[in-house]
Parts: sequence; C-alpha cells; structure tokens
Amino acid sequence: MKAVLLDAASLGDDVDLAPIRTLVDNLDVHQLTSAEQTRERLTGATIALTNKVVIDAELIDTLPDLKLICVLATGTNNIDMVAAERRGITVRNVAAYGTASVAQHTLMLMLTLAARLPLYQTDLRAGAWQRSDIFCLLDHRTLQLAGKHLVIVGSGVLGTAVAKLGEAFGMRVTFCARPGNEAHDSRPALASLLSDADVLSLHCPLTDATRGLIDSDALAAMKSDALLINCARGGIIDESAALGALRDRRLGGLAVDSLPAEPPRQGHALLDALSKPLNLIVTPHNAWITPEARQRVVELTADNLHGWLA
Repeated sequence: MKAVLLDAASLGDDVDLAPIRTLVDNLDVHQLTSAEQTRERLTGATIALTNKVVIDAELIDTLPDLKLICVLATGTNNIDMVAAERRGITVRNVAAYGTASVAQHTLMLMLTLAARLPLYQTDLRAGAWQRSDIFCLLDHRTLQLAGKHLVIVGSGVLGTAVAKLGEAFGMRVTFCARPGNEAHDSRPALASLLSDADVLSLHCPLTDATRGLIDSDALAAMKSDALLINCARGGIIDESAALGALRDRRLGGLAVDSLPAEPPRQGHALLDALSKPLNLIVTPHNAWITPEARQRVVELTADNLHGWLA
C-alpha cells in the first residue's frame, strides 16, 4: 500500500512521521509539490496526504488507485469533496490539534495590543525614552484586561480555550450567537455586543455567513479603544476597513494571524502598515505551529489511517 505525502514542508522538519510510516507499506515524502507535479506523484498511490496541495475533480479522475485522502489540517477546501464521494474515496481531516497553541497565541496578541507594545517599541526605537522628562513613557493609554469584556465569535474548542485564558485574567467573557443562526440561538447576537466589547476575538470558520462579518458598520459600533483579534481566517474581517479605523483612532488595536490570500505574494495593506506607528500586529498564520501541535497533526492523521484500515 503506497502513501504519498505531498507537502511535508508545511509540518516542519522536526516532526516524526513514524506513526504514519508504520501503517503503510511505502511512504513517499515530498517537501513541496506543485500543481504540475501532483498527478505524477500520486499515480499508483492508495493514500494521498496533503495539507494545502489541491486535489480537484480533474486530478481525482486520473487516479484510479486512490482510496483515501488525509488532509493534514481542519479545512478541506483544497479537496473536491463531491468528486471524491462520487469515486468512493474517503476524505479524513484533523481537528483540535492546535488548541493550546492557538489559544496561547491569541492571548499573546491580546496582551501585546493591550500594552500598546507596538507603539511603545516604535517610540523606543526613535529615542523617546531617552528624551523623557520623567522615568517612564505615558504616551499611549494601555488596557488592563481584568474586569474588561471579552466577546468571542466561535464557541468550539478554540474559542472555549481562549475564554478560559481570558477568565484567568479576570475578564468577563461572552460568546455571541453563531453568525447566520441568530434566530435559533439563545446567545446574544454579535451586533448587540459590539458596543460593550473591550476585546473581540474571532475563532469561527470562514463561511458565507462570516465573510466580511466585521465590516465598517461593525467597526463603527465598537468602542474606539477596543481590540480586534483574528486568529481564524482572512476575510472574516474587512481588513481595509479595520486598518482605516485603526489609523483614524476608531479602533484601539488590531491583530491578525491570517490574510485572505496566503502567502500574500501580491502584498497586503496590513503588511505595508507595519512600518507605521500603529497598534498593529500581523503574524504569518503561525498561531498553530508549536512543535506539540504539529506532531499532533501527525498523530491524528495516523489515527485516521488506522481507523480507515480497520
């Protein structure tokens, strides 16, 4: 039984693939695979393992031996699920592998924005402390998390983990109703919570209901010193509107771990704005990348393989 891992580079070079390797007769490992290489590499394979390499209907129809696709991530948008089902190919993904990692990253972003650290670092590089008339700098109003209201969109394992960490800092936490399902959800709608939120943290999937969820109207409803954090998917916020609000001091801080196109080869306004004196953080979709989380992806994928083989 042949298995092919198409993009091992997305896991890093410090993960142990033994849990997968022991379950198959042969495991071909490729660090990266282009669209032009995918068909050749999967020819004769029973199992395809991919993180982000696209396996579409056209490709599926040329691979008669393929029986299982293991996605080394939660999202399956790179797989043509209809074509796979039509061919009787099982598709398995992994979930909850990076809960602690993403929650930790979210709190790091929250704490950094609350302390206005990007702004103070800019001031330090400019020599402001050396020129100060007093022993410290007080130029940017910071936010004490204790007693503040944390509103979370997404009450799955990630949102729940962030809530627990927020509560540990003395924050009052509210989960909003699932976007698009407010009529059938007993929790308050996001729109009703925006004006009272000190921190808004997003941990929901990108769907038709959440695309552009935090738009100019939502931003206008928020406090001028509120913090907005997106450790979900790019496109859930209107990045242009959020940047405009931050520049106009209608938003206290903005942190994102993802952008609509990744990697952002054509650039992005948020990346350009990092050189400006703004309370802004952009991280390169690496909230999940602790060694423990990446190894957990391998272990969960091995579990999927074992279950399918059984």
